[in-house]
Amino acid sequence: MALETLERARQEFLAALAEAGSDPARVEAVRVRFAGRRSGMLRDLEEALKSLPREEKPAYGKALNDLKKLIEESLTAAQRVAEDPGKRREAVDVTLPGRMPVVGAYHPVTLVRREIEEIFLRMGYSVADGPEAEDDWHNFEALNFPPDHPARDSQDTFFLKGGLLLRTHTSPVQIRTMEETPPPIRVIIPGRVYRCDSDLRHSPMFHQVEGLVVDEGISFSHLKATLEAFVHVLFDPRLKVRFRPSFFPFTEPSAEVDITCVLCLGKGCPMCSGTGWIEILGAGMVDPRVLRACKLDPERYSGFAFGCGLDRVALLKYGLPDLRLLFGGDERLLRQFEGVKR
Repeated sequence: MALETLERARQEFLAALAEAGSDPARVEAVRVRFAGRRSGMLRDLEEALKSLPREEKPAYGKALNDLKKLIEESLTAAQRVAEDPGKRREAVDVTLPGRMPVVGAYHPVTLVRREIEEIFLRMGYSVADGPEAEDDWHNFEALNFPPDHPARDSQDTFFLKGGLLLRTHTSPVQIRTMEETPPPIRVIIPGRVYRCDSDLRHSPMFHQVEGLVVDEGISFSHLKATLEAFVHVLFDPRLKVRFRPSFFPFTEPSAEVDITCVLCLGKGCPMCSGTGWIEILGAGMVDPRVLRACKLDPERYSGFAFGCGLDRVALLKYGLPDLRLLFGGDERLLRQFEGVKR
Protein backbone atom coordinates (compact mmCIF):
# COMPACT_ATOMS: atom_id res chain seq x y z
CA MET A 1 0.00 0.00 0.00
CA ALA A 2 2.85 2.42 0.88
CA LEU A 3 4.67 1.73 -2.40
CA GLU A 4 1.47 2.37 -4.33
CA THR A 5 1.30 5.80 -2.67
CA LEU A 6 4.80 6.63 -3.97
CA GLU A 7 3.87 5.51 -7.49
CA ARG A 8 0.76 7.71 -7.48
CA ALA A 9 2.91 10.64 -6.29
CA ARG A 10 5.39 10.03 -9.14
CA GLN A 11 2.70 9.99 -11.79
CA GLU A 12 1.02 13.07 -10.33
CA PHE A 13 4.34 14.97 -10.33
CA LEU A 14 5.16 14.11 -13.95
CA ALA A 15 1.68 15.12 -15.09
CA ALA A 16 1.88 18.45 -13.25
CA LEU A 17 5.36 19.21 -14.65
CA ALA A 18 4.26 18.43 -18.20
CA GLU A 19 1.28 20.74 -17.81
CA ALA A 20 3.49 23.56 -16.52
CA GLY A 21 5.56 23.54 -19.74
CA SER A 22 8.21 26.30 -19.93
CA ASP A 23 6.24 28.86 -17.90
CA PRO A 24 8.60 29.90 -15.06
CA ALA A 25 5.74 30.68 -12.65
CA ARG A 26 4.01 27.34 -13.18
CA VAL A 27 7.27 25.41 -12.86
CA GLU A 28 7.90 27.18 -9.56
CA ALA A 29 4.40 26.23 -8.38
CA VAL A 30 5.12 22.57 -9.12
CA ARG A 31 8.36 22.82 -7.16
CA VAL A 32 6.62 24.27 -4.12
CA ARG A 33 3.83 21.68 -4.31
CA PHE A 34 6.07 18.62 -4.50
CA ALA A 35 9.46 19.67 -3.12
CA GLY A 36 8.65 22.56 -0.79
CA ARG A 37 10.49 22.34 2.53
CA ARG A 38 7.48 23.14 4.72
CA SER A 39 4.46 21.72 2.93
CA GLY A 40 5.71 19.76 -0.07
CA MET A 41 4.51 16.27 -0.90
CA LEU A 42 8.01 14.83 -0.48
CA ARG A 43 8.07 16.08 3.11
CA ASP A 44 4.78 14.31 3.84
CA LEU A 45 6.04 11.06 2.29
CA GLU A 46 9.18 11.23 4.43
CA GLU A 47 7.07 11.64 7.56
CA ALA A 48 5.00 8.58 6.58
CA LEU A 49 8.18 6.48 6.64
CA LYS A 50 8.36 6.81 10.43
CA SER A 51 5.00 5.09 10.99
CA LEU A 52 5.60 2.10 8.70
CA PRO A 53 6.30 -1.40 10.08
CA ARG A 54 9.99 -2.21 10.28
CA GLU A 55 9.83 -4.84 7.52
CA GLU A 56 8.35 -2.34 5.01
CA LYS A 57 10.80 0.49 5.65
CA PRO A 58 13.74 -0.71 3.45
CA ALA A 59 11.68 -1.05 0.26
CA TYR A 60 9.77 2.16 0.95
CA GLY A 61 12.97 4.09 1.71
CA LYS A 62 14.62 2.99 -1.52
CA ALA A 63 11.57 3.89 -3.61
CA LEU A 64 11.32 7.25 -1.82
CA ASN A 65 14.96 8.08 -2.62
CA ASP A 66 14.37 7.23 -6.30
CA LEU A 67 11.36 9.53 -6.33
CA LYS A 68 13.32 12.38 -4.71
CA LYS A 69 16.07 12.05 -7.32
CA LEU A 70 13.54 12.06 -10.15
CA ILE A 71 11.79 15.17 -8.80
CA GLU A 72 15.05 17.10 -8.23
CA GLU A 73 16.53 16.34 -11.65
CA SER A 74 13.27 17.00 -13.50
CA LEU A 75 12.74 20.33 -11.73
CA THR A 76 16.32 21.44 -12.47
CA ALA A 77 15.90 20.68 -16.18
CA ALA A 78 12.51 22.41 -16.32
CA GLN A 79 13.87 25.52 -14.59
CA ARG A 80 16.74 25.78 -17.11
CA VAL A 81 14.30 25.64 -20.01
CA ALA A 82 12.06 28.23 -18.35
CA GLU A 83 15.01 30.60 -17.81
CA ASP A 84 16.37 30.31 -21.40
CA PRO A 85 15.70 33.61 -23.23
CA GLY A 86 15.68 31.69 -26.49
CA LYS A 87 12.38 30.11 -25.42
CA ARG A 88 10.73 33.50 -25.25
CA ARG A 89 11.35 34.73 -28.77
CA GLU A 90 7.99 36.38 -28.90
CA ALA A 91 9.53 39.18 -26.76
CA VAL A 92 11.92 40.15 -29.63
CA ASP A 93 10.73 42.94 -31.90
CA VAL A 94 11.63 41.65 -35.35
CA THR A 95 10.70 44.99 -36.95
CA LEU A 96 13.71 46.76 -35.40
CA PRO A 97 16.66 47.44 -37.80
CA GLY A 98 19.52 44.94 -37.55
CA ARG A 99 23.00 45.74 -36.36
CA MET A 100 25.46 46.41 -39.16
CA PRO A 101 28.43 44.02 -39.07
CA VAL A 102 31.89 45.49 -38.57
CA VAL A 103 33.65 45.20 -41.91
CA GLY A 104 37.37 44.52 -41.80
CA ALA A 105 40.12 46.08 -43.91
CA TYR A 106 43.24 44.80 -45.61
CA HIS A 107 46.51 45.18 -43.73
CA PRO A 108 48.89 47.81 -45.20
CA VAL A 109 51.45 45.11 -46.01
CA THR A 110 48.80 43.11 -47.87
CA LEU A 111 47.80 46.23 -49.83
CA VAL A 112 51.41 46.92 -50.82
CA ARG A 113 52.04 43.29 -51.74
CA ARG A 114 48.98 43.14 -54.00
CA GLU A 115 49.86 46.42 -55.68
CA ILE A 116 53.42 45.26 -56.38
CA GLU A 117 52.11 41.95 -57.74
CA GLU A 118 49.76 43.83 -60.08
CA ILE A 119 52.59 46.04 -61.35
CA PHE A 120 54.84 43.11 -62.24
CA LEU A 121 52.02 40.99 -63.61
CA ARG A 122 51.41 43.78 -66.12
CA MET A 123 55.13 43.57 -67.00
CA GLY A 124 54.75 39.89 -67.82
CA TYR A 125 56.06 38.40 -64.58
CA SER A 126 54.50 35.51 -62.68
CA VAL A 127 54.25 35.09 -58.89
CA ALA A 128 56.22 32.23 -57.30
CA ASP A 129 56.12 30.80 -53.79
CA GLY A 130 58.13 28.34 -51.72
CA PRO A 131 58.53 26.80 -48.25
CA GLU A 132 59.35 28.95 -45.24
CA ALA A 133 61.27 26.08 -43.60
CA GLU A 134 64.28 25.72 -45.90
CA ASP A 135 67.49 23.68 -46.12
CA ASP A 136 71.01 25.08 -46.12
CA TRP A 137 71.53 24.40 -49.84
CA HIS A 138 68.70 26.58 -51.08
CA ASN A 139 69.05 29.30 -48.42
CA PHE A 140 72.86 29.69 -48.40
CA GLU A 141 75.01 27.27 -50.39
CA ALA A 142 73.43 27.67 -53.82
CA LEU A 143 73.35 31.44 -53.31
CA ASN A 144 77.15 31.59 -52.99
CA PHE A 145 77.31 32.24 -49.24
CA PRO A 146 80.76 31.15 -47.98
CA PRO A 147 80.87 28.68 -45.04
CA ASP A 148 82.03 31.38 -42.61
CA HIS A 149 79.47 34.02 -43.65
CA PRO A 150 77.87 35.75 -40.58
CA ALA A 151 74.37 35.01 -41.91
CA ARG A 152 74.99 31.30 -41.24
CA ASP A 153 75.48 31.99 -37.53
CA SER A 154 72.72 31.16 -35.03
CA GLN A 155 72.77 34.80 -33.92
CA ASP A 156 71.30 35.73 -37.31
CA THR A 157 69.30 32.65 -38.38
CA PHE A 158 66.61 30.53 -36.72
CA PHE A 159 67.78 26.92 -37.06
CA LEU A 160 65.32 24.03 -36.78
CA LYS A 161 65.67 20.31 -36.16
CA GLY A 162 66.50 18.00 -39.03
CA GLY A 163 68.94 20.37 -40.73
CA LEU A 164 66.26 22.92 -41.60
CA LEU A 165 66.04 26.63 -40.90
CA LEU A 166 63.53 29.44 -41.24
CA ARG A 167 64.38 31.15 -44.51
CA THR A 168 66.22 34.43 -44.05
CA HIS A 169 65.10 35.79 -47.43
CA THR A 170 62.86 34.71 -50.30
CA SER A 171 65.93 34.07 -52.48
CA PRO A 172 65.69 30.26 -51.98
CA VAL A 173 62.61 30.39 -54.21
CA GLN A 174 64.83 31.88 -56.93
CA ILE A 175 67.04 28.78 -56.69
CA ARG A 176 64.05 26.43 -56.77
CA THR A 177 62.63 28.27 -59.79
CA MET A 178 65.90 28.04 -61.73
CA GLU A 179 66.20 24.34 -60.82
CA GLU A 180 62.69 23.51 -61.95
CA THR A 181 61.99 25.95 -64.82
CA PRO A 182 64.12 26.39 -67.93
CA PRO A 183 64.76 29.98 -69.13
CA PRO A 184 63.28 32.38 -69.96
CA ILE A 185 62.38 33.09 -66.32
CA ARG A 186 60.55 36.18 -65.09
CA VAL A 187 59.11 35.89 -61.56
CA ILE A 188 58.54 37.83 -58.38
CA ILE A 189 58.53 36.15 -54.97
CA PRO A 190 56.65 37.81 -52.09
CA GLY A 191 56.56 36.20 -48.65
CA ARG A 192 57.51 36.07 -44.98
CA VAL A 193 61.13 35.75 -43.87
CA TYR A 194 62.79 35.37 -40.47
CA ARG A 195 65.94 36.63 -38.77
CA CYS A 196 67.19 36.85 -35.18
CA ASP A 197 66.82 40.61 -35.11
CA SER A 198 64.42 42.72 -33.05
CA ASP A 199 64.69 46.45 -32.33
CA LEU A 200 63.02 49.73 -33.25
CA ARG A 201 63.68 49.20 -36.98
CA HIS A 202 63.66 45.40 -37.25
CA SER A 203 61.30 42.53 -36.54
CA PRO A 204 62.18 38.80 -36.24
CA MET A 205 59.48 38.14 -38.86
CA PHE A 206 59.05 40.49 -41.77
CA HIS A 207 58.00 40.51 -45.42
CA GLN A 208 60.04 40.67 -48.61
CA VAL A 209 59.42 40.65 -52.32
CA GLU A 210 62.15 39.62 -54.74
CA GLY A 211 62.32 39.49 -58.51
CA LEU A 212 64.32 37.30 -60.87
CA VAL A 213 64.85 37.45 -64.63
CA VAL A 214 67.01 34.91 -66.49
CA ASP A 215 67.33 34.73 -70.25
CA GLU A 216 69.81 35.18 -73.06
CA GLY A 217 71.22 38.70 -73.41
CA ILE A 218 69.97 40.15 -70.09
CA SER A 219 72.05 43.18 -69.02
CA PHE A 220 72.27 45.72 -66.23
CA SER A 221 70.38 48.23 -68.38
CA HIS A 222 67.36 45.91 -68.29
CA LEU A 223 67.56 45.91 -64.49
CA LYS A 224 67.73 49.71 -64.31
CA ALA A 225 64.81 50.22 -66.67
CA THR A 226 62.68 47.66 -64.79
CA LEU A 227 63.28 49.18 -61.37
CA GLU A 228 62.79 52.77 -62.54
CA ALA A 229 59.43 51.85 -64.07
CA PHE A 230 58.45 49.95 -60.91
CA VAL A 231 59.30 52.85 -58.57
CA HIS A 232 57.49 55.42 -60.70
CA VAL A 233 54.28 53.37 -60.80
CA LEU A 234 54.38 52.39 -57.11
CA PHE A 235 55.21 55.83 -55.68
CA ASP A 236 55.45 58.89 -57.93
CA PRO A 237 56.69 59.46 -61.51
CA ARG A 238 58.57 62.53 -60.28
CA LEU A 239 60.93 60.45 -58.14
CA LYS A 240 64.53 60.01 -59.23
CA VAL A 241 66.32 56.67 -58.92
CA ARG A 242 70.02 56.20 -58.27
CA PHE A 243 72.21 53.10 -58.07
CA ARG A 244 75.12 52.84 -55.61
CA PRO A 245 77.74 50.06 -55.82
CA SER A 246 77.29 47.40 -53.15
CA PHE A 247 77.95 43.71 -52.50
CA PHE A 248 75.72 40.66 -52.18
CA PRO A 249 77.03 37.07 -52.35
CA PHE A 250 74.55 36.07 -55.05
CA THR A 251 74.85 39.04 -57.47
CA GLU A 252 77.80 40.60 -59.30
CA PRO A 253 77.83 43.48 -59.90
CA SER A 254 75.52 44.53 -57.04
CA ALA A 255 73.85 47.82 -56.20
CA GLU A 256 71.80 49.56 -53.55
CA VAL A 257 68.89 51.48 -55.07
CA ASP A 258 67.82 54.84 -53.65
CA ILE A 259 64.85 57.03 -54.54
CA THR A 260 64.20 60.67 -53.80
CA CYS A 261 62.30 60.98 -50.52
CA VAL A 262 58.60 60.35 -51.05
CA LEU A 263 57.68 62.97 -48.44
CA CYS A 264 59.88 65.95 -49.32
CA LEU A 265 60.67 65.00 -52.96
CA GLY A 266 64.39 65.53 -52.37
CA LYS A 267 64.30 68.76 -50.36
CA GLY A 268 65.38 67.13 -47.09
CA CYS A 269 63.25 66.11 -44.09
CA PRO A 270 63.48 63.94 -40.94
CA MET A 271 62.32 60.88 -42.90
CA CYS A 272 65.42 61.01 -45.16
CA SER A 273 67.71 62.51 -42.47
CA GLY A 274 67.99 65.65 -44.56
CA THR A 275 69.69 63.90 -47.49
CA GLY A 276 66.72 63.88 -49.86
CA TRP A 277 67.29 60.16 -50.60
CA ILE A 278 65.85 56.93 -49.18
CA GLU A 279 67.24 53.44 -49.73
CA ILE A 280 64.48 51.26 -51.15
CA LEU A 281 65.97 47.94 -52.37
CA GLY A 282 69.03 45.93 -53.34
CA ALA A 283 69.71 44.50 -56.79
CA GLY A 284 72.33 43.13 -59.15
CA MET A 285 73.22 40.72 -61.92
CA VAL A 286 72.90 37.05 -60.96
CA ASP A 287 76.37 35.72 -60.09
CA PRO A 288 77.59 33.11 -62.62
CA ARG A 289 78.31 30.70 -59.74
CA VAL A 290 74.63 30.82 -58.76
CA LEU A 291 73.66 29.96 -62.34
CA ARG A 292 76.08 27.03 -62.34
CA ALA A 293 74.67 25.76 -59.02
CA CYS A 294 71.28 25.60 -60.74
CA LYS A 295 72.81 23.82 -63.77
CA LEU A 296 72.42 26.81 -66.08
CA ASP A 297 75.23 27.79 -68.46
CA PRO A 298 76.46 31.33 -67.57
CA GLU A 299 78.06 31.56 -71.02
CA ARG A 300 74.60 31.37 -72.53
CA TYR A 301 72.32 32.84 -69.88
CA SER A 302 72.45 35.93 -67.70
CA GLY A 303 69.97 37.49 -65.37
CA PHE A 304 69.22 40.07 -62.74
CA ALA A 305 67.64 39.91 -59.30
CA PHE A 306 66.27 42.48 -56.88
CA GLY A 307 64.57 42.55 -53.50
CA CYS A 308 62.96 44.95 -51.06
CA GLY A 309 61.17 44.86 -47.71
CA LEU A 310 57.39 45.08 -48.03
CA ASP A 311 57.11 46.47 -44.50
CA ARG A 312 59.46 49.34 -45.31
CA VAL A 313 57.58 50.06 -48.54
CA ALA A 314 54.31 50.17 -46.57
CA LEU A 315 55.83 52.71 -44.14
CA LEU A 316 56.95 54.94 -47.00
CA LYS A 317 53.82 54.63 -49.12
CA TYR A 318 51.34 55.30 -46.30
CA GLY A 319 53.47 57.63 -44.17
CA LEU A 320 53.54 55.43 -41.06
CA PRO A 321 56.02 56.60 -38.42
CA ASP A 322 56.95 53.30 -36.75
CA LEU A 323 57.54 49.77 -38.06
CA ARG A 324 56.04 48.29 -34.90
CA LEU A 325 52.60 49.64 -35.85
CA LEU A 326 52.43 46.98 -38.57
CA PHE A 327 52.74 44.14 -36.06
CA GLY A 328 50.88 45.55 -33.04
CA GLY A 329 47.41 44.33 -34.03
CA ASP A 330 45.84 47.74 -33.35
CA GLU A 331 42.45 47.84 -35.09
CA ARG A 332 42.61 51.65 -35.23
CA LEU A 333 45.41 51.36 -37.78
CA LEU A 334 43.44 48.97 -39.98
CA ARG A 335 40.30 51.12 -39.87
CA GLN A 336 42.24 53.85 -41.69
CA PHE A 337 42.50 51.52 -44.69
CA GLU A 338 38.82 50.54 -44.94
CA GLY A 339 38.40 52.53 -48.14
CA VAL A 340 41.51 51.09 -49.82
CA LYS A 341 40.68 47.96 -51.80
CA ARG A 342 42.90 45.71 -53.84
